[in-house]
Amino acid sequence: MTGPWLSVVGIGEDGLDGLSAAARALLDQAEIVIGGERHLAMLPDTDTRDRVAWPSPLKALVDRIESYRPRPVCVLASGDPFCFGIGTTLARRIGSEQMVVIPAPGARSLACARLGWPEHTTRLITLHGRPLALLSPHLQPGARLLILSEDGATPAQAAAHLTRHGFGESRILVLERMGGPGERRSEHRADELIRTDFDDLNTLAVELAAGPDARPLATVGGLPDDAFRHDGQMTKRETRAVTLSALSPFPGGLLWDVGAGCGSVSVEWMRADPLNRAVAIEPKAARRAMIAENAETLGVPGLEIVDGTAPDALDGLPEPDSIFVGGGASSDGVIDACWSALKPGGHLVANCVTLEGETELLRRFETLGGELIRLAVSRAEPVGPYHGWRSLMPVTQWRIRKPMESTS
Repeated sequence: MTGPWLSVVGIGEDGLDGLSAAARALLDQAEIVIGGERHLAMLPDTDTRDRVAWPSPLKALVDRIESYRPRPVCVLASGDPFCFGIGTTLARRIGSEQMVVIPAPGARSLACARLGWPEHTTRLITLHGRPLALLSPHLQPGARLLILSEDGATPAQAAAHLTRHGFGESRILVLERMGGPGERRSEHRADELIRTDFDDLNTLAVELAAGPDARPLATVGGLPDDAFRHDGQMTKRETRAVTLSALSPFPGGLLWDVGAGCGSVSVEWMRADPLNRAVAIEPKAARRAMIAENAETLGVPGLEIVDGTAPDALDGLPEPDSIFVGGGASSDGVIDACWSALKPGGHLVANCVTLEGETELLRRFETLGGELIRLAVSRAEPVGPYHGWRSLMPVTQWRIRKPMESTS
């Protein structure tokens, strides 16, 4: 294995003067310098080395960088290359053992230093090339958000999103060109921010304040049923909370939601952590449309939606960490296909309300083990001038963890 030939150097708005001696040495010894137009403009006119500006799409850049191996190459990146930056892409493709990385203070650390905010109390979100819907899971009273902008129009777009969701009273600080001579800072109320002429290099610091029409939604399982668009066929709130607990979400975990309906379980799985992934499998077009709308509204636009019926629709999907069978448990081959695809150590949870489904889950419980439970929920509803208990359909749930040594 050869030594590192690729250096990735974080650089701030203070340019070359802000580089450490080690970072400057890596830059000086490189034969090829790669960066954005802004980064390359920081080099002196007398520097005659090959310069390569970042292309679009970024994949072309990685291919080109690899073609230079083993010539010494330096990539200039804004701030910390591993904070929503090029470093992650390069390490995944080229390997960290081939790289030397020297970060500079990123937008998060600079903003916290300017405002006196402890970094661990803030939530960092990027809207660079990503949808505004990603803000929605973070709309909680009193939360502090640091938002990496796409361009100068992002502050007004983010402010409008906050206002639509009842957080128009929130305080927004727009921090432009932090760390350089052109640094500026301005303060706004979300429902009053309409400017779109900010510098493209800006970061938003937001202190969320909920107005009377705000409806903050928890990130733990069990959102109100009316938080979702649905046609009545959905995993109800109380059952959903128990189901999510049994599925055991963890950061980066992948869920298959088989017979997803309106997608309530897969949406809440993804809301549990920004790294979580889910695939919702649903054969009905109207329900797939509801899944897409719920994913957008509730802040998980990355939810993958598959048109099809299990087990056939499961072919070719990435291996899941957990599987929820909310519909079709009694259909031929569904449980077998799910159990076979599930990773060792993963969780399978199946719910049903029919006698046929219950018979199938009982059979699986007798052959594979796990737990078999029944969930009975009653809600108080008006009965004339009084109130009485109205029972929802009881749900039979089979839950099982696949043994770690299992291969089938």
